[in-house]
Amino acid sequence: MLSDRIRAAHDSRTPLRIMGARTWLAAMRPCDGDRLDVSTHAGIVEYVPGDLTITVRAGTSMRDIAAVTGAEGQWLALDPFGDPAGTIGATVATASDGPLASTFGRVRDLVLGLEVITGGGEVTRAGGRVVKNVAGFDLVRLHVGAWGTLGVISEISLRLHARPEVDETLCITGDPRQALEAWLAPLATAALAPYAVELLNAPLAHAIGLEARTTLLVRLAGNEDRVRAQREALASLGDVRVAPPDTFARLARALPSDALTARVSHERTRVFDTWRHVAAACARHQAWQPRLCASLARGLVRVSLPLDADAPMVSDWGAFTRTLAPPGAHTAWQQLPAEAWPHVASPVADTLSQRLRATLDPAHILNRGLLGEPMSDDLAANAVHGDDRVAMNGVSGADHRATPGAPGVDRDATRPPDAPSTTPTA
Repeated sequence: MLSDRIRAAHDSRTPLRIMGARTWLAAMRPCDGDRLDVSTHAGIVEYVPGDLTITVRAGTSMRDIAAVTGAEGQWLALDPFGDPAGTIGATVATASDGPLASTFGRVRDLVLGLEVITGGGEVTRAGGRVVKNVAGFDLVRLHVGAWGTLGVISEISLRLHARPEVDETLCITGDPRQALEAWLAPLATAALAPYAVELLNAPLAHAIGLEARTTLLVRLAGNEDRVRAQREALASLGDVRVAPPDTFARLARALPSDALTARVSHERTRVFDTWRHVAAACARHQAWQPRLCASLARGLVRVSLPLDADAPMVSDWGAFTRTLAPPGAHTAWQQLPAEAWPHVASPVADTLSQRLRATLDPAHILNRGLLGEPMSDDLAANAVHGDDRVAMNGVSGADHRATPGAPGVDRDATRPPDAPSTTPTA
């Protein structure tokens, strides 16, 4: 059992590297340890179509969940970037979401409950299997996005949605001489309720089989009349065409795991400034042909660049990591070369994050070093003996969200309200 393996590692203070489908193992900082494979801990625990809820084991793939729920005309409205073979456990642990988050919410909004094994081997539960659930502490949000550093997710209860009658993606290209603000201004007043709106630069559009031009992707859904009316409302933006039905699936796979990957988030009203700043920063540091994707409703710009070990593309990683985002924006780095990580501050270096880690993983064995936390073997040994423990009493979800560095919950307290916590699927 997973709990027995973790308990033994705790007792021997053996670091564990948690892994599922292994599609994004290169993400975040280098992390060594004995492999703890949760991919075989898979399968449906309970599925109640009438309640629009499903409970699955962490090793279940996103593809398998889609197949099971699709047979009932339902779906899990999560479209994380990466391979659909990625596991739901990794998706939740890394808080990975995609374009649908602007309509259906982030990962934390779709997770109803979790079963988690702490670093000491204790099996704990948070939340529940039904939508109307009341819990004393928001421990679900604590683990979503913690990258397995506070516990190994073993079981997940999720909120589902009914599939729409029509699900259509439109591809719109504008005049390249026109400013983005002028081209896309009609979006602010159009009668639209899209599932997703994404702006792609020319290299990314080309990578997913579209014309190599700056392109707007709009995903519309509902009944025939609703979709038709919204399609007509978009006509003022330019050449509107129906894109292949798998366009967003291809977009999810177009930001590869072997590339430099970052998310830059700012206020939604400044998304075009952020877009231009990121593109200019890449050019200034000779990081050519970046693939840019902007979630307009969230003020988020994703950037992906190929990593070539034989031809380093950036000579000054310190300057590059400092200046990729415009002033006031936040950069969340997902993948960098090993030599670049020392220039990026750890998101969990604050006191509360370290005390939470000492409580839930006292021997510091779970994905040690993955988030760049300042924890030596000596400190880990002290934590085992309770020198840096903190009681969970009084540590509510609201308390975590107020602390920018706290892992697993909204570490975006210093970010714009809609800045996401998306990360690649492990």
